Amino acid sequence: MNNLLNLINYGQSYWLDNLTREKISNGELKERMLMQGLRGVTTNPSIFNKAISNSNDYDSQMKKLFSENRSIQEVYEELTIKDVQDASDILRPVYDESDGVDGFVSLEVSPHLARDTKGTMVEARRLFQKLNRPNCFIKIPGTREGIPAIEEMLYEGININVTLLFEVKTYEAVAEAYIRALERRAAEGKTIKKVRSVASFFLSRIDVLVDSRLSRLSIADEKKRELPNPKDMFGAAAIANAKLAYQAFSKIFSGGRWKALAEKGAYVQRPLWASTGTKDPKYKDVKYVEPLIGPNTVNTLPEETIAAFADHGVAAKDTILAGVKDAGHVLIDLKRLGINIDDVGRQLLEEGLDKFNEAYDILLADLSRKKEKLILK
Repeated sequence: MNNLLNLINYGQSYWLDNLTREKISNGELKERMLMQGLRGVTTNPSIFNKAISNSNDYDSQMKKLFSENRSIQEVYEELTIKDVQDASDILRPVYDESDGVDGFVSLEVSPHLARDTKGTMVEARRLFQKLNRPNCFIKIPGTREGIPAIEEMLYEGININVTLLFEVKTYEAVAEAYIRALERRAAEGKTIKKVRSVASFFLSRIDVLVDSRLSRLSIADEKKRELPNPKDMFGAAAIANAKLAYQAFSKIFSGGRWKALAEKGAYVQRPLWASTGTKDPKYKDVKYVEPLIGPNTVNTLPEETIAAFADHGVAAKDTILAGVKDAGHVLIDLKRLGINIDDVGRQLLEEGLDKFNEAYDILLADLSRKKEKLILK
């Protein structure tokens, strides 16, 4: 596991992109923390859908809740809150030892609230209070409507994991919201030392969509127009986009405005690399890990990618800083081919919201079916 432990030496924390009640109860999560350097956990509606629908581990709690005439939504919430609380308690030593930088577990607001600023704030406050753990993140998507909610929640001292980021422009708006929230707190004499946030950039989905668009281009036509060969661009977009996002992060969190907050104890909003499992088998299984290692970053890894990186990954210092100029050229060349990374990001945001909405609704439907079975037992 030295490869995983070495990530910490180079300033990166790796988190597990999965959570099940079995991992909590059988000691796996604690073992990963103690032996493999695990620093946090992320969840989303898709993860909980798989965990709850494919297991009997939740049946006893469900049966009790159903006997109390709880609604399906209330049952879902109680199941997920228990898992997040229990996982947070296991990871609490990491939180304490890191002075509140790591050791977090994330819980997402309902994906149906992605376009509802007020509704997002109401649910984020309620969930954070109910979780009652300092090392919990509330996940809010980086939609236009989500950004004001993100700022307000951070101002109120609620830790936020900003999810479903694809565009550097949107990330810059999210980082600005974080800084404004801290400035508002500082101006009112409130502490900013324990306010935490990460900004989650999704990677593999970018390559899947861009590669699909590239595959439809005619190489012969591009040669005639003296444009880049589409074949040379496959699998390049996501890493390039992440490297440029990190450049934006480094600039935003180094100027005088930020230094004034840092002097009062503020901590940076770390970029978090998400969707880092390789979806195309022709690419390396550690494609979204090795080139994105650097200070103040997080990489959330699915279990297959953790195993692959532990086995044959290469951890090296500051790989996130290598090839930045080339990264800029990648996005320019894609634009010359008619593929605008911002358009790609907007499409992926909508698809991501749809995916989480679908997983959320499927899980609620499954809970309704389980209710009938459990009540009959």
